[in-house]
Amino acid sequence: MKEPTQIISTIRLTEKASLLSEHHNQYVFRVATDANKIEIKNAIEKLFGKKVLRVNTSQYAGKKKRERRADFGRRAHWKKAVVTLAEGEKIDLA
Repeated sequence: MKEPTQIISTIRLTEKASLLSEHHNQYVFRVATDANKIEIKNAIEKLFGKKVLRVNTSQYAGKKKRERRADFGRRAHWKKAVVTLAEGEKIDLA
Protein backbone atom coordinates (compact mmCIF):
# COMPACT_ATOMS: atom_id res chain seq x y z
CA MET A 1 0.00 0.00 0.00
CA LYS A 2 1.37 3.39 -0.99
CA GLU A 3 1.40 6.44 1.23
CA PRO A 4 -0.96 9.30 0.29
CA THR A 5 2.02 11.57 -0.37
CA GLN A 6 3.33 9.07 -2.92
CA ILE A 7 0.01 9.11 -4.79
CA ILE A 8 -0.69 12.88 -4.79
CA SER A 9 2.19 14.87 -6.31
CA THR A 10 0.91 18.44 -6.57
CA ILE A 11 -2.24 20.46 -6.91
CA ARG A 12 -2.66 22.07 -10.33
CA LEU A 13 -3.29 25.82 -10.04
CA THR A 14 -4.36 26.84 -13.54
CA GLU A 15 -7.10 29.12 -14.79
CA LYS A 16 -9.31 26.16 -15.67
CA ALA A 17 -8.68 24.52 -12.28
CA SER A 18 -9.62 27.78 -10.52
CA LEU A 19 -12.92 27.93 -12.39
CA LEU A 20 -13.67 24.30 -11.55
CA SER A 21 -13.05 24.88 -7.84
CA GLU A 22 -15.20 28.03 -7.76
CA HIS A 23 -18.20 26.77 -9.73
CA HIS A 24 -18.26 22.97 -9.39
CA ASN A 25 -16.34 22.24 -6.15
CA GLN A 26 -13.75 20.24 -8.12
CA TYR A 27 -9.99 20.26 -7.55
CA VAL A 28 -7.26 19.19 -9.97
CA PHE A 29 -4.22 17.18 -8.83
CA ARG A 30 -1.17 15.71 -10.53
CA VAL A 31 -1.00 12.10 -9.34
CA ALA A 32 1.21 9.01 -9.73
CA THR A 33 0.76 7.35 -13.12
CA ASP A 34 0.04 3.93 -11.59
CA ALA A 35 -2.54 5.19 -9.06
CA ASN A 36 -6.17 4.17 -9.57
CA LYS A 37 -9.31 6.12 -8.64
CA ILE A 38 -9.86 4.32 -5.34
CA GLU A 39 -6.28 5.03 -4.19
CA ILE A 40 -6.63 8.69 -5.21
CA LYS A 41 -9.93 9.02 -3.33
CA ASN A 42 -8.48 7.47 -0.16
CA ALA A 43 -5.34 9.65 -0.38
CA ILE A 44 -7.38 12.89 -0.69
CA GLU A 45 -9.64 11.91 2.19
CA LYS A 46 -6.64 11.03 4.37
CA LEU A 47 -4.51 14.10 3.49
CA PHE A 48 -7.22 16.78 3.61
CA GLY A 49 -9.94 15.14 5.71
CA LYS A 50 -12.65 15.87 3.12
CA LYS A 51 -15.44 13.67 1.69
CA VAL A 52 -14.80 12.81 -1.98
CA LEU A 53 -17.78 12.08 -4.23
CA ARG A 54 -16.10 11.36 -7.56
CA VAL A 55 -12.65 11.07 -9.15
CA ASN A 56 -12.03 11.51 -12.89
CA THR A 57 -8.58 10.74 -14.28
CA SER A 58 -6.77 11.32 -17.56
CA GLN A 59 -3.35 10.28 -18.83
CA TYR A 60 -1.02 12.71 -20.62
CA ALA A 61 1.84 11.66 -22.87
CA GLY A 62 5.14 13.46 -22.37
CA LYS A 63 6.02 15.91 -25.11
CA LYS A 64 8.97 15.36 -27.39
CA LYS A 65 11.55 18.10 -26.81
CA ARG A 66 14.75 19.01 -28.57
CA GLU A 67 17.98 18.85 -26.58
CA ARG A 68 21.18 20.56 -27.59
CA ARG A 69 22.26 19.64 -31.13
CA ALA A 70 20.09 17.18 -32.98
CA ASP A 71 19.17 14.99 -30.03
CA PHE A 72 15.60 14.56 -28.97
CA GLY A 73 14.38 13.98 -25.46
CA ARG A 74 11.00 13.46 -23.90
CA ARG A 75 9.21 14.93 -20.92
CA ALA A 76 7.73 12.46 -18.48
CA HIS A 77 4.26 10.99 -18.95
CA TRP A 78 1.85 12.13 -16.22
CA LYS A 79 -1.66 11.66 -14.89
CA LYS A 80 -4.24 14.23 -13.85
CA ALA A 81 -7.09 13.65 -11.40
CA VAL A 82 -10.16 15.89 -11.08
CA VAL A 83 -11.66 15.32 -7.63
CA THR A 84 -15.25 16.33 -6.80
CA LEU A 85 -15.85 17.05 -3.13
CA ALA A 86 -19.12 16.76 -1.23
CA GLU A 87 -21.41 19.76 -0.87
CA GLY A 88 -20.03 22.26 1.64
CA GLU A 89 -16.47 20.85 1.58
CA LYS A 90 -13.56 23.05 0.46
CA ILE A 91 -9.78 22.70 0.29
CA ASP A 92 -7.91 25.82 1.40
CA LEU A 93 -5.25 26.53 -1.24
CA ALA A 94 -3.59 29.41 0.60
